[in-house]
Amino acid sequence: MLIGLISDTHIPDRARQIPQKVLTSFKDVDLIIHAGDLTTQSVIDELEEIAPVMAIQGNMDRVAGFDLPKARVIDVEGVRIGVAHGEVYPRADTQQLLYLAKQLDVNILVTGHSHQPKIEQVEDILLLNPGSPIVPRLADRTVMLLEVNDKNVDVEIIKIGAPVCSALDFTQYPEE
Repeated sequence: MLIGLISDTHIPDRARQIPQKVLTSFKDVDLIIHAGDLTTQSVIDELEEIAPVMAIQGNMDRVAGFDLPKARVIDVEGVRIGVAHGEVYPRADTQQLLYLAKQLDVNILVTGHSHQPKIEQVEDILLLNPGSPIVPRLADRTVMLLEVNDKNVDVEIIKIGAPVCSALDFTQYPEE
């Protein structure tokens, strides 16, 4: 199964729409997992034109009034995948994310919140963060592809482009 991973889109407050390169990168996926901070239903609607979407609530989604769960767990070909926004402090702290993964009893934990891509194996748990395709922090704009095939896992970071948003204008980025 091929899964597209995305987080922290912050539409429409930081961009008007999902970059075209994200949609192109996800064209063959079977499922899309959004790890929170969608901030509008239109993100789910647009992604569902490609594949079913599993989304969880991010800290900014509470402000937008979303009724999404804070965490979800799915089984994909014998691999338990957990999804949570990852509101741990310090932000993206590996030890805190490991505790969360163990609490959810998962093999893979997908989080967002840090806006930085991460692939890290800790003990027997794979920690993934697809970063942000809109407003990264000290990183390129990214999403991920996760392939699970008979308990074999492969992860790829897809660069959407270099950060282009200024501190004053979060609505512009080049078409790619």
